Order: sequence, then C-alpha cells, then structure tokens
Amino acid sequence: MLDSPRHDPAEALRELERQVARDLDVLRYPAKPWTRPVSDAKSAEVDVDVLDVLIVGGGQSGLSISFALKRMCIDNTLVVDERPEGIEGPWLTFARMPTLRTPKHLNGVENGVPSLSPQSWYIARFGQAEWDRLDKIGREHWAEYLRWFRKVTGTRVANETRLVSFEVPYDAPDLVEVELEQSDGPRRVRCRRLVFATGFVGSGRWFVPSFISNALPPELYAHTSDAIDFEALRGKRIGVLGAGASAFDNAGMALEHGAASVDLFYRRARLPRINPFRWAENRGFLEHYADLDDRWKWKFFELILRNNQPPPQDTFDRCAAHEGFVLHPGEPWDRVSHHGAGVKVKTGKDIYDLDFLIVGTGLYSDLASRPEMAPYAKHIATWGDRLPPGEDVMRNEMMANMPYLGASFEYLEKEAGSLPWSGKVY
Repeated sequence: MLDSPRHDPAEALRELERQVARDLDVLRYPAKPWTRPVSDAKSAEVDVDVLDVLIVGGGQSGLSISFALKRMCIDNTLVVDERPEGIEGPWLTFARMPTLRTPKHLNGVENGVPSLSPQSWYIARFGQAEWDRLDKIGREHWAEYLRWFRKVTGTRVANETRLVSFEVPYDAPDLVEVELEQSDGPRRVRCRRLVFATGFVGSGRWFVPSFISNALPPELYAHTSDAIDFEALRGKRIGVLGAGASAFDNAGMALEHGAASVDLFYRRARLPRINPFRWAENRGFLEHYADLDDRWKWKFFELILRNNQPPPQDTFDRCAAHEGFVLHPGEPWDRVSHHGAGVKVKTGKDIYDLDFLIVGTGLYSDLASRPEMAPYAKHIATWGDRLPPGEDVMRNEMMANMPYLGASFEYLEKEAGSLPWSGKVY
C-alpha cells in the first residue's frame, strides 16, 4: 500500500532525481578534472583505450566506487560486468532471501549524498508510511535501487564483458593492460589503476566437498551459488548441507516451490544464537577497525568466523513454517552415494534416501583458483605470510589464504619486486 492515493511514485522519483542533480552541483567544487589524460604522460604511444580506472564488477561495490571516483573528479573510468544489464550484483540470481540481512538504515553506497540514499529512493518509490512500516529492504527492491543508482549517477558500465587477464605492458610500465572478452570479441584496454569489485568469491571459489562432487553426477546436487531450477524440485526429498543463512534461504525456496521435504544437516550441536556482525555495527568499530594492528584484526575476524552467524529469525521462520522441514544438528555428512535415481546420505546417526542435494558450504579462499590471478597468486602476500599465528592467535586456513591488502585495499607483494603491477591493482 502507498501513503495515499495522492502519492505519485513516478513524479516523486523525478523530483528526487532533480534533487540529486542539485546536491551534486552544490558539492562539485572543485569541478575541474583531477587527472591529466595519459597522452600527456611519457607512456603516451599506445594504440588502445586508456582509462584512469577500470573497475571489474558492477554490483553495489563497483557502482559505489565509480561514483566515489566521480566525486573526486575522476570521470575517465569504466565498470565491466559479465552479467546482462539490469542484473547489478547477485540479488536477482543466487541471492534467495526475501529481504536484505541488514537493517533498512544501512548506508554507504550513496557516498554521503542523502538524496542518493536507499531511504530517499524508497520513500519516493513507495511513500513515507511504507518506509516507516518497513523492517528490511526487499531483495528485489534493492536490485531496483541499484539500477536507479547506476542511472542517476551516470555510471559507465560495459555489461556482458569479462576480464580474461591483465599485465603491465612492456612499452608502458606505468599502466596495466587488460584483456576483455565481449559478445563481439576480445578488446584490450589500458588503465592507470585496476580495481576488482568482485565480491567475496573474488578471492577464491565456491566450495563443494570432493566426497560429494566425486560421488554424484552434477544433476543430483548444486551449490547454493548455482542456478537452481526450484520448480523441478516439486515433490522431491531435498537434503541441505550447512547451517548458514544461504543454506536456510535455499531450503525455504525449495519448500515454497513444493518440495515434499527438506532435511537440513549441520555439524554444530546447536545453531548460533548471537550474530557477531550485528555487534560490530557501531560507529567506533566500523570507523577504526582498519586502525587496529594485525594481531587484533585477526583476533576479531577469527572470533566472528569461529562463532559464525545464525540465520536471521525471519529466515528461520520461513523454513519452520513448513511441516516438511527437519533440522539435523550435530549430524554432518560422512558419505554420499548415487543410488538409483537419487542419493543416499550417510551420517554418524543414520542413512537418508534423498532426491537432490543443496550444498551450503560457502567458499574457499584461494587466489590461484581465479584464472585472472593464477599467474600472480604465488607472489601476492596473504595473511598467512604476514601473521604466522602465535600462542594467542588460532590458525584459520581460510583467513590465512586471504590476500593481505594495503591501506587502500591494494594487493601487496609477498617479496619486494615480485609483482610488476604492485600498487596499481586493488
């Protein structure tokens, strides 16, 4: 329901866009470009496009970074994304929760411009009363907001474009040369700086345990990040591995599409009750986490990962509303096997006959598994290189494999001189 019959979303959005233009005009000083064209530099003799910044990934981070650069009077940028236009981030693909996990007042994308905030957009789109009633922004509405943000900020995005590789060209050592794959063929671009805004999986790969992938044909299981035909699961017995929010999201989707049953298995004896990320949402922590020394950064993040997040209450309730939903705490899978048209899952307690498996085991941090990073992975510093755990720091393999970034999120060399693009890639 809207505020009243007088609320006109189309006109309200037009007025909001006019306000955005006014705000950006007020904040535009200094208006002159910060950088000089590369043709003024010594490395001018190039026969390909030259950008100040190329951003890989057109989701909320990539769009926000591009807008932040524009606010700094750096307009010679390009965002590339392998998805079609209109699919900004995972929100219309493998994100399967009804709403965002975060409270509705979340901000940051708008870079301090209130008229560009999710709240301003939502009120223009649906009315003040709807915002007042809202708990969390709907996933599909968030995707719509990002499309609007991209349009109103004038972000230049090349969709259906994939980065294949990058290197420092021999004739222009101050630049990075990138090979892109587009629908009409390959394209080479040079840039002063290269930014990967590719999400959590940008440092690794989605993880399916080998005892599953080696035992089953691909039509009998899927990772929570995969494209899943949930309608095809109608009437089926589904097994889900994992107790994270994504595991519950996929369980809920299967049940809502008519799955006969969903059995959700996890190794913990009980689900976590406290979300440590919610605790961290205070100004002091968010502003100054980066100021901590490495040992304290490690200890905080390791504690968060060790305790894990519970599924949000509404996500749990979504699944629990179905009679066919069964939890199996303290019951990890020992073995799976292909049995007839289905699957047998053996745990330490029983054997289960199922029709399809959904694997919610997250991702594995491993830069060498990223094709674009594989040539350089052994030279990129990781947390394991910089912080060998001591007596008071617990070993965490996933964290140890994560890249150890600089103050501006730049990749750092494992050893001095080992990366030709050091300081240029973020």
